[in-house]
Amino acid sequence: MSTAERRPAEGAEGMLEDVLRRIDRGELVRLARELVRIPSVHRPGDASSGEGRVAAFLAGYLERAGFAVRVEEVSPGRPNVWAVWEGPLPGPTLLFEAHTDVVTAGREEDWEHPPFGAELEGGRIYGRGACDTKGNLAAAVIAARAIRESGVPFPGRLILCHPVDEEGMMSGIKHFIRRGHAEGVDAAIVCEPEENQLCVRQKGALRVEVRVRGRMAHGAMPQSGVNPVTRAARFVVAVEELEREERERHGGDPFLGHPSLTPTILRGPETGDPQLNVIPSGAYVALDIRTVPGQSHAELVGRLEGILSRLRAADPDFEAELRVMEERPPTETPPDEPLVLAMAAAYRRLTGREPRYNGVPGATDGTFLHEWANVPVVTTGAGLREIPHHADEWVGVEELYETCRLYAASALYYCCEKGG
Repeated sequence: MSTAERRPAEGAEGMLEDVLRRIDRGELVRLARELVRIPSVHRPGDASSGEGRVAAFLAGYLERAGFAVRVEEVSPGRPNVWAVWEGPLPGPTLLFEAHTDVVTAGREEDWEHPPFGAELEGGRIYGRGACDTKGNLAAAVIAARAIRESGVPFPGRLILCHPVDEEGMMSGIKHFIRRGHAEGVDAAIVCEPEENQLCVRQKGALRVEVRVRGRMAHGAMPQSGVNPVTRAARFVVAVEELEREERERHGGDPFLGHPSLTPTILRGPETGDPQLNVIPSGAYVALDIRTVPGQSHAELVGRLEGILSRLRAADPDFEAELRVMEERPPTETPPDEPLVLAMAAAYRRLTGREPRYNGVPGATDGTFLHEWANVPVVTTGAGLREIPHHADEWVGVEELYETCRLYAASALYYCCEKGG
């Protein structure tokens, strides 16, 4: 991917050093560690767990830093937090998005560092969420705070959006958009661990389940029943062929690779315990489908329904129903989008190197900002892409500092170029 090299707006260059001097490395590390120390793992049915405590801490921090803060509960104990700062001059609205939830730490004995200890060792912050994505959340906050406290004539508005449930069904960002809070947002930086690469595409995700009905029978007399397991297996084999067709049809995306249709669950009986000598009354198949820009989810669902129709036509005892559980479309931000150009210019200015472009292999909250709110997104942040969800998750302090500077410079270049 190439983008035309563009000189940053003269006003942005004049303000940049004032802003960068305001970025306090020590405060960045302190804030990141404070956030990691607050467990924010959602446990269904326990409203006291999850994001509530970290949201309260974050809201207080942002208020003390001079931002207009709002807290809005998505479900019991799961509040979104967002903060707004209006610059002294009119201009575009740039949103920084970083979720507050983290995945489970698993077994503590698998960790060399306490999962919520936020230990600082060897230039790294260790702990669940350090990389995904509380370190990057802290970087966005400190970057926005530096712009505000520098007193520069910033032309635009900054929003710090910190929703719940990104690691689950992304209910936080969906709520934020449905309530109209994304209206007027011109662009968004999604703060995720991407090694400070500028990720301009994201794979889509389509989660599908198929329930195949049968008729129970003794395993010694299979002809007296209808075996849903063998019928579910026929569907799975047909899905493999569909995957081959989709890979040939769409090729390999330069950033995302090939699409995939992966059966992740094939279970019979559908519920309850299996028994070796019993043909079950039902079977269950789950598909984890990952798509690339250019694929149509509606068309894919139609092709899956077509497989079921062919199987029914070939076997009068074949009965199955398909349901889409979750849909997250693939996204693509054009290389000439002003945010991409601004972030590329900021990266060059800060590092003296050309930026690296890539794609996000999974979905993020940016999926819905792009698709539901029509907001162009670029995903970037500190942290190795393979580290999230591992034991001894970590983020490097120097990389995090570079990220914070990149966020601040990108905001200046984008808003000055678009509105200055």
